[in-house]
This record gives sequence, structure tokens and C-alpha cells, in this order.
Amino acid sequence: MIEYPLKFQVSGEARAGIDSVWAASVPSAGSDGVRELPVAIPPEFAGPGRGFSPEDFYALALLNCFTATFKVIAERSKLEYSSISSSGVLTVDRDEKGSPYMKHFALKASLLGATDPERARRLLEKTSQSCLILNSVKTEKAFEFEVSGT
Repeated sequence: MIEYPLKFQVSGEARAGIDSVWAASVPSAGSDGVRELPVAIPPEFAGPGRGFSPEDFYALALLNCFTATFKVIAERSKLEYSSISSSGVLTVDRDEKGSPYMKHFALKASLLGATDPERARRLLEKTSQSCLILNSVKTEKAFEFEVSGT
């Protein structure tokens, strides 16, 4: 049984100026210590690139939460499949006040080698409604699923 609330720790430190890359850190389980990820302002916002942007992390959080949730649902449902691959497109736009926001996320998931393709499609749909990060954001979401059988 999972005990709530759960807490996830992150940290980061950056030098002044938009041209520098900084490191975001996540504690690593085991003896690895800390995992650092390079972060930078993306070229779309006049930054240098050369690292993950906050927008990249946002889109990756949505994408990987979907994948993780599907893996759990499929395992508990005893659905056999070979692999799942997914891709997503995050659209950033401005609202009526001119403030930028994460407007839309389109996720495409392809499931290969499903022993029961119809059931697999239902579980993909269930995943799109069960993922805690997808359910926690106001961003519009669209899903496209491809399933191939064994």
C-alpha cells in the first residue's frame, strides 16, 4: 500500500544572465548521490538552448506519467505486450490577457505486440484518464493510440 502524502525533492542553482546553462538536481536512490540535468532557456525565448527547458520538463512529465501509468495498469490487468512508444507535442500560446501558458499537449502512443488489441486500446483510454500529472494540469490534451497485435 502506498502511504500518502508523497514528497519529491528537487533543487537547482543558476548564475545571472539568460545565456548560462544551470543544473537542476534530483536525489538519486541508492549510492548514486544526486543526478544533475542541464537546464537552459530555450532559443524560442531568446535563450541559448544547450539544456532542457522548463517546457521540455513539462512535456516530459506528461509523456512519462502516461507511460508509467500504462505500465502499471497493464501489469495489474495482466495485459501482455512487447513495447509502448510515445511522443508528444506541447503547444505554448498566449491567453486573452497576453500571458503565455501551456495551451495544448498532443500525445501519440503506439503499443506493439498486444495479445488482446481491443483490451489494450481500452487500457490506453483508461490510462489517459488515470494519470495523476495529466489530471493535475489545465493544459488541453488530445490522445491518439495505435495498437498492433501479436
